[in-house]
Amino acid sequence: MNEKTKAAGISVFSNTSLVIFKLITGFITGSVSILSEAIHSAMDLLAAVIAFFAVRISDTPADKGHPYGHGKYENVSGIIEALLILLASGWIIYEAVVKILHPGPIESIGLGSVVMFVSAVANFFVSRYLYKVAKKTDSIALEADALHLKTDVYTSLGVAIGLLLIWATGWHFLDSVIAVFVATLIVKEAVHLLRAAYAPLLDASLSESEVEVIKDSIKSHNLSFHALRTRKAGHYRFAELHLEVAPDISVGMAHEMCDMIEKDIMEKIKNIEVSIHVEPLSS
Repeated sequence: MNEKTKAAGISVFSNTSLVIFKLITGFITGSVSILSEAIHSAMDLLAAVIAFFAVRISDTPADKGHPYGHGKYENVSGIIEALLILLASGWIIYEAVVKILHPGPIESIGLGSVVMFVSAVANFFVSRYLYKVAKKTDSIALEADALHLKTDVYTSLGVAIGLLLIWATGWHFLDSVIAVFVATLIVKEAVHLLRAAYAPLLDASLSESEVEVIKDSIKSHNLSFHALRTRKAGHYRFAELHLEVAPDISVGMAHEMCDMIEKDIMEKIKNIEVSIHVEPLSS
């Protein structure tokens, strides 16, 4: 099991445990904010499962049917996760409105606060670990999963503090207000994630800094080029360009030039495949 798959598996286990604890606590206390957090964690769990399979498939080598590899499975995973987050936020807002129209008492506030604090601490450490692996492996699926859990940290803390305020003030309407606040954070998270995951599916260019690295690598060999195109699929990167060489050089020498440029670029940018088309230098 590689590092990405291991990290995704830990996320699945952590989210499963938290969903169970939050659902039980939510039904015991009758708190819509805790139940909204349980729904949020359930979406996190589903997203973690999707991420788990996405990272496994994305690392599958290129084949006849997928000559450019399977990297975009991670991007599809990220989009699905973003849509799940939006669905969860809509459900939370609905439950909050129902609670406002039909208010009810909240029991065992102390238990609810403890569970929320424990959830925040657990997600804090799992999220940090996922971010570390996501950055190391350039995995959009793990980054999406980490973003889910990072938001869960803030929302769990918000619910815990809100429950304590309800206990101190007796203002039970705060439960629904906090739930709506949780939903707002989740929507913001979903929009950010959707943008990050969707762009590579449209074959958006690599970042400006990476494109500059490619250009500088070619210029360092005192060669001219044009028609540079770049794109990304999951953590895989692709670059294509037309290299201009003197018309009287041999095919072997032109091939050596291409090899030098490709090696130089691949040493500076991880997981990149470079395709070079050689053309005679125009006078």
